[in-house]
Amino acid sequence: MDFPEFFCYVSILACLFPIMVNSIGINYGQIANNLPSPEDAVPLVKSIGATKVKLYDADPRVLKAFANTDVEFMVGLGNEYLDKMRDPTNAQAWVKENVQPHLPATKITSIFVGNEVLTLNDTSLSDCLLPAMQSVHAALLNLGLDKQVTVTTTHSLAILQTSYPSSAGAFREDLMDPLCETLNFHQKTGSPFLINAYPYFAYKGNPEQVPLDFVLFQPNQGVTDPQTHLDYDNMLYAQIDAVYSALASLGYKKLPVHISETGWPSKGDEDEAGATPENAEKYNGNSIKLMSGKTGTPMRPNSDLNIYIFALFNENMKPGPTSERNYGLFKPDGTPAYPLGITPNNVVGRNTTVGGGSFGNAVTNPYYPMSSSTGYMSISSTRQQRYQLLGHVLLMVPLLMIKTLV
Repeated sequence: MDFPEFFCYVSILACLFPIMVNSIGINYGQIANNLPSPEDAVPLVKSIGATKVKLYDADPRVLKAFANTDVEFMVGLGNEYLDKMRDPTNAQAWVKENVQPHLPATKITSIFVGNEVLTLNDTSLSDCLLPAMQSVHAALLNLGLDKQVTVTTTHSLAILQTSYPSSAGAFREDLMDPLCETLNFHQKTGSPFLINAYPYFAYKGNPEQVPLDFVLFQPNQGVTDPQTHLDYDNMLYAQIDAVYSALASLGYKKLPVHISETGWPSKGDEDEAGATPENAEKYNGNSIKLMSGKTGTPMRPNSDLNIYIFALFNENMKPGPTSERNYGLFKPDGTPAYPLGITPNNVVGRNTTVGGGSFGNAVTNPYYPMSSSTGYMSISSTRQQRYQLLGHVLLMVPLLMIKTLV
């Protein structure tokens, strides 16, 4: 199927089923040499009902292509820019060159400064994080853009020391000082707390003990939090609620949490359990259905999910295992990597059970990867170090609980 035929197809779908997906976010990565033009990406984004895009830089080609589309953009400043952005003059110059010219035609609503900085164990970066965020925010304030563009940063789930049960969620003690500084910044400026969460890595790291149905939002027995008595039937929700608990324990109960990355690869190496088109379809398709139904987590049932699926395209130049090049919903030629199975009849409502929790998404003393599942070369130079460890916060579930689930 060539591009004109496919665009006609997706345009028809978008018109027929406009209510099936609302407030869907998608990560738009470009580490590839065979991707369609940004102009050709616009109908693909619209075909899945996405209204938000997270871009790993501030590529002017992309921002121009999405002008007047009403799609909201989060743009990124990579880790390599943190030291430079500490200088308010540099930060203002960057905002004036990369953000201001595109407003208001392109709806840039947020800038994320750095990717998973606090879990990289690099003080040269972590010491720069807050000053860089403050400088970028000051630049927006000086230019009169602070009311429409927020400043934030993304975190790996490896910032958690404890996440089972979800009600016991707690941040790592060794990260408490820099983390609290950024939390104070979020609270003062009204920006969200961003987390990259990948249940896939829990399953990949321990496929014999982690029930696949639990991570794919499929029917399963689920678990009950012994403290709150809330029921969880999918891992992602429990990961999110563990973050809510960790924030609440520090006095940030009202801080909004957004999932800036989550996804499932459709292909992997022999040792990458679960990386199949069928599993990717279930995970990403059900994630989209949950968002379209505006279903909150068990701990925050009335809070809309703000989730960015990773990713728009398969990217053939990404380093790491085969899975890293196969997270896309679309192939580079614009055809779906697999069907998402979204129809008007299977959109999930608030009271529909597709999934809702986790059985212990990271326990005390989990393994800590150097970077998240999908950080970019423009965001972090340590991507490949992550694969020397076993997963993104590996879920090590107590054996007693495992026996009740499988």
